[in-house]
Amino acid sequence: MSEPAMDRKQLIKEIEQVPELLLNEIHDFVSLLKTRVRKERMDTALASESSLKKDWLCAEEEAAWRNL
Repeated sequence: MSEPAMDRKQLIKEIEQVPELLLNEIHDFVSLLKTRVRKERMDTALASESSLKKDWLCAEEEAAWRNL
């Protein structure tokens, strides 16, 4: 059975108890996670673009956007 999700306040309490020498490692790990999330979002956007471009590249769509 997995543990219940930790909330932000609990995580901050845990980090406050970590020895100083591990803080850089924690920072690196958080940066890695943030980068991974950004990459996953970009991958999703690119996948969406390729599936939606058939609608974007039609004559009706071009005409609708031409005067904006």
